[in-house]
Amino acid sequence: MKFKPLHSFHIPVMGLAYTIDSPIRVAQYGLSSTISVMDDELIERMNKFYCEKFELPYQEITKKIEDFRAKRITAYLNTLDTIVKNKFDNLKSSFLESKKEIEDYIDMLPSVSEIRQSLQKHLDDKLSTDNLKQILEHHLIPGDIDVNIMTKVDRENFDKKVALPVEYNDAHAALRGFVNSTLNSSVVLSAGMNPRLFSYFEEFDAFYPTATGDLQKRIILKVSDFRSALIQGNFLAKKGLWVSEYRIESGLNCGGHAFATDGYLMGVILEEFKERKEELISSTHELLVKALDQKNRPIPTTPLELKITAQGGVGTSAEHQFLLDYYNVDSVGWGSPFLLVPEATSVDTTTRELLAKSKEEDLYLSNISPLGVPFNSIKGTTNEFLKADRISKNKAGSSCPRKYLALNKSHDNEGLCTASRKYQTIELETLMGQKETMSSEEYNQKYSQITEKACLCIGLANASYLDLNLPIKGEAQGVAICPGPNIAYFTKEVSLKRMVNHIYGRDNVIETSERPHFFIKELRMYLDHYKKEKEAIALEQSAVKSKKLLKTKENLLAGISYYKTLFSKDDNYFSNEKQSILNELKASELELIN
Repeated sequence: MKFKPLHSFHIPVMGLAYTIDSPIRVAQYGLSSTISVMDDELIERMNKFYCEKFELPYQEITKKIEDFRAKRITAYLNTLDTIVKNKFDNLKSSFLESKKEIEDYIDMLPSVSEIRQSLQKHLDDKLSTDNLKQILEHHLIPGDIDVNIMTKVDRENFDKKVALPVEYNDAHAALRGFVNSTLNSSVVLSAGMNPRLFSYFEEFDAFYPTATGDLQKRIILKVSDFRSALIQGNFLAKKGLWVSEYRIESGLNCGGHAFATDGYLMGVILEEFKERKEELISSTHELLVKALDQKNRPIPTTPLELKITAQGGVGTSAEHQFLLDYYNVDSVGWGSPFLLVPEATSVDTTTRELLAKSKEEDLYLSNISPLGVPFNSIKGTTNEFLKADRISKNKAGSSCPRKYLALNKSHDNEGLCTASRKYQTIELETLMGQKETMSSEEYNQKYSQITEKACLCIGLANASYLDLNLPIKGEAQGVAICPGPNIAYFTKEVSLKRMVNHIYGRDNVIETSERPHFFIKELRMYLDHYKKEKEAIALEQSAVKSKKLLKTKENLLAGISYYKTLFSKDDNYFSNEKQSILNELKASELELIN
């Protein structure tokens, strides 16, 4: 039996730890969430903690065990699956015994929902227990437990200086760990194409459709534009692999790493997906059929289900409903606001208070990520303080115990992380040797570029340890957190029920009237990005980059023109904001032209 999702939103992956146990917290209510499977050390500790808490058998998986990374991930995902199923069964049982439990559950469902209407009718008409059992059996499902793999974080692993086969690379092992689990859910691939990893999917039967067109494991691609979706979707389809969902994320108005497009704005991208969805389906289906035929595998008679979802800066019920209705997306991702919901995410008290107090000026794109990609940051984290303290004591860099981002091979064949003390010491010694040949301003700039990199492997995991009162070993790194700019407009800790009701328009947890429309916020961010790029090119004088910048400007102007038409005709969703939005668009257009 195929079930419809109970909710029109999902909780995307956040950091390494912030959603690491979100399924245990929210999946029984039908809420889907995504966890990171990058940090197997964190995963092993979470597995031990939750096995003990829910009295499940636990077997430690040490680094001495062959393929320990994949096995740790499988074990934890199986633990999550078991706990969620048990909590879900207990919730259903409570409905049979308590009217209040049903009422509380109804209060969390979308206002227009088949199961909400059925449950309400059951209560109003005082129908039989058998009727209730039938409703629960036909409508109720737990939320999905999806996993995220950053495709480029695929570090090569070694055994006594000898490189292990490619299937032991970090991302490859994580995929294998997911495949071997009992989950019937999806892997979310982010950060672009990794052809070698994509090809590895071919080795697992779970990703191929059965004779009835079912998929045991599904693929979700996080993409920033239609072209990227078509290229990656076709690449996988040629291997007999179907992409079940394209998860569109704003290039800049998001949390975590920010992958700016060439000025393509969110609304324009969504419009293209809306207009060309059938083309995407037919193109990939045709290639899929050919590939499955060549592999002598079952061929679906009709195209498999394909969902389009969107995320990045959404903060009001009007924006949420607009995406569902106008762009026909299947679900909307709500990330950063849930960092202020203790029932949903794993964040320590100090960091949660920092997030609640944050203003627009406290949130910025930094260069602290060892991946060399702009990273959403917030001023005042303990990670920032401890990093500065080490620099002041001439001990720049991290001890780098995890090495997940040890991808730079300029000084070591096995790779070093650019945030590590070893790497920064080598770079700073080289810089010192060149000091006499440069100005103090240039020297300080290069010094800062080397030392600003932060240990994200530890910093993004510590909040979970603190939240669950687990000991933190090794060198102090504090907590790093990467919220989207949208967090500035959410100013207090709230319950899960209130946040869900906020999403569905039955409550409002935003206390500021200064919040811009999420399309306008993204546009402002792209204008700032454009200015910075223009300043950099003015110093560099690169013909290639100048051409790219001109393309960005043209795309931004086209996006503004699209928005002017869109909002001019909209009288349903943003009528109160309409004039201020149009004024913002006009001002942005003049700024770009001038």
